[in-house]
Amino acid sequence: MAQEDTVKLSLLADRDTWWADPLDGSADGGPHAGRWWFVGILFLLPYLYPVTRSLLASPLTPVKVAEGGLLYGYAAGYLLFPLLFGQRLRYKLLFAGAMLAAGFGTVAAQGVSAFVLLYVTATLAFLLPAAWALILDLGGLGLMALLLLATGRLANEAGDLGSVAGITAAMFFMSNLIRAIRRLEIATREIAALAVSNERERVARDLHDLLGHSLTTITVKAGLARRVLESSGDIPRAVEEIREVEGLTRSALSDVRATVTEYREVSLPAEIAGARAALRAAEIEADLPHAVDNVRAELRSTFGYVLREGVTNVLRHSGASRVRVRLGRDWLELEDNGTATGVVAGNGLRGLAERLHSVGGTLRTTARPGGGLAVRAEVPGPAVAQVRTETAGGLA
Repeated sequence: MAQEDTVKLSLLADRDTWWADPLDGSADGGPHAGRWWFVGILFLLPYLYPVTRSLLASPLTPVKVAEGGLLYGYAAGYLLFPLLFGQRLRYKLLFAGAMLAAGFGTVAAQGVSAFVLLYVTATLAFLLPAAWALILDLGGLGLMALLLLATGRLANEAGDLGSVAGITAAMFFMSNLIRAIRRLEIATREIAALAVSNERERVARDLHDLLGHSLTTITVKAGLARRVLESSGDIPRAVEEIREVEGLTRSALSDVRATVTEYREVSLPAEIAGARAALRAAEIEADLPHAVDNVRAELRSTFGYVLREGVTNVLRHSGASRVRVRLGRDWLELEDNGTATGVVAGNGLRGLAERLHSVGGTLRTTARPGGGLAVRAEVPGPAVAQVRTETAGGLA
């Protein structure tokens, strides 16, 4: 269903571009005016030269002046149409109406070939969105055919009118191909920007999950070493805790490097062992699984992140004396008996929810009766029998 919805939205987006070019309001993609005027004058010479000679060959009268103004106004519109790129659609439509009127007036007043209508039909094919260009070009060709029929010139001009129709069709498809390429270029730039943003979010999420846990564990173990030295002076035990702190800092540094290069893989068994050591150092009773064989292989890394963040939250915020973790084929549950009476969604939980969503899973965090939180991560899989490793009894 999601794929069908995506296809429907794509089709609707394409239909929107028929009537309003999404690039309207931006001059990006329009022809360069300086170059166009040079080429446009070359295209206009076959039209301007004979009609100019015809005007100059007869006495100058107000009618001839009006015809000359119409003639050169039509030519100027053809040369200046690149200036309309980047303008709003209503200005383009006003320009299109003026150009069509000038084209019809030129054919009717000067008696020139219907082929001169190509200057306006080609212009509209490039200037207007597809639907408007199609309507106005077909309408213009139809009206020109009626004009020629009314003046008795249709038989002689049918070939020229057919040539105009064929060339206009080619221009129409070419212009829409250019628009599609421009939209693809813009989409490519947007995708690249989104990829950069997603990579930043990935690094931020991974560093939060990594450093939050490592620094919390280091803080707990350093505090334990300090308390040992202050209370009993047990130097061997304090030295052992300091050695573990040193190992944790080296491991955290290595993990940071791997995270930045996206080569880091979280191991669920290693996270369980690390959680057991961190909770023991914080003097929190830990009821943790001893094996992960019942967990789907592809979910072990994801559940490792969930366990890491859950234990970090317990160490930082919970005030708990006991933590219990249970694993199933496609789920993980973590409960503590801390003092929390409600759920506060911080960066860690949001990051975990995003991580689970990326693999089709969900994260649910609820307050337990009597205090503490229960976190459940679940990634639905194939309908097979699930192995659950639960033991009787609740938290104290």
